[in-house]
Amino acid sequence: MKLAFHLAYKNLMGAGLRTWLNAGVLSFAFVVIIFYNGLIDGWNQQAKVDGINWEYGYGHLINEDYDQYDAFSIQDGHGVLAESKQENLTPILIQQGNIYPNGRMMSIRIKGIDSNQDVLRLPTQLLKDSKAEIPVIIGKRMSESAKVKIGDEFLLRWRDKNGTYDAAMVKVAGIFETTVPFVDGGQIWMSIDKLRELTLLQERTTYFVANEQYEHTKTSGWNFEDQEYLMREQTKLINAKKVGGSIFYIILMTLGLLAIFDTQVLSIFRRQKEIGTYIALGMTRWQVVRMFTAEGGMYSIFATVLGAIYGIPLMWYLSKIGISFGADGGEMGIIMSERMYPVYGIGLIFGTILVVILSATIVSFLPARKIARMNPVEALKGKVQ
Repeated sequence: MKLAFHLAYKNLMGAGLRTWLNAGVLSFAFVVIIFYNGLIDGWNQQAKVDGINWEYGYGHLINEDYDQYDAFSIQDGHGVLAESKQENLTPILIQQGNIYPNGRMMSIRIKGIDSNQDVLRLPTQLLKDSKAEIPVIIGKRMSESAKVKIGDEFLLRWRDKNGTYDAAMVKVAGIFETTVPFVDGGQIWMSIDKLRELTLLQERTTYFVANEQYEHTKTSGWNFEDQEYLMREQTKLINAKKVGGSIFYIILMTLGLLAIFDTQVLSIFRRQKEIGTYIALGMTRWQVVRMFTAEGGMYSIFATVLGAIYGIPLMWYLSKIGISFGADGGEMGIIMSERMYPVYGIGLIFGTILVVILSATIVSFLPARKIARMNPVEALKGKVQ
């Protein structure tokens, strides 16, 4: 086997430019596969971290009458949870309302949250520090949509538990920026105590956000959804993107492997006398097959080295500065930062290297099988068909 690799290396070096062209094509596919999967993994990691920090926490304990996909469930989708079971939970109450900024009307969701909470990254401390009678915080997208800024006041209208409409002026105490659209667009945040007071829904809660120490026990009237379940839609989107991307790099791999296959076929055809000489000198047919297979497999080694030479600096640079897409995912309703940072795991890198080496070796073996059926005398004459 050592002799086979030695001869394969000598033959490839002797082929010159042809060898490096094949290795170059394969290395490009190799780098693209790692880069694309690293980009998707980076997006997935960022989305999970941001989702946990801004919205999901370590799970939601949701009132059984509330359905986030059904706007009609908001009015009655709340309940009272025994105080003894609220340990390590942050309450959130949701109600519908309208705001009238600058003479315009906008339908929104009013969300009340404990101003002392530290589970989510929402700057709820601003609600506590504000001197306004009804302070609120809003996201950047909401502020741009409503055309309001910090310190602005606008009219808020809501309906209490009896169905009676009421209104009051609220003041923007802070504007936060997040990649999670579900805590920003079309909603305002205020102290849950104030919202309960305005709506007469004392002690009522739509759902609770759990912290890291929370241990769920089955509670009548409440359903617990863990992080994995809450992030299911994002996970499905990531998996769909990976499947879509795999079609692209399968095409690239096919082009690279096709170049190796064609090179091997041509090499066997042109080197018939050399093959006959090897057999005449005492090598078995399958030893010669292994040598030609090793030649093809060695293309993948060269491709890996070549890809590392230009791929490592490029991917390291992109992982540090990120890649900007000019817009964040909030416009599409998904968690995606304006600048994404690829993540290259050891499993991804070595898994890709293994796939490239195995693929190149198999593709090289297919045409090399013909050598096992060659007549050495005919091969020495160069007359094998």
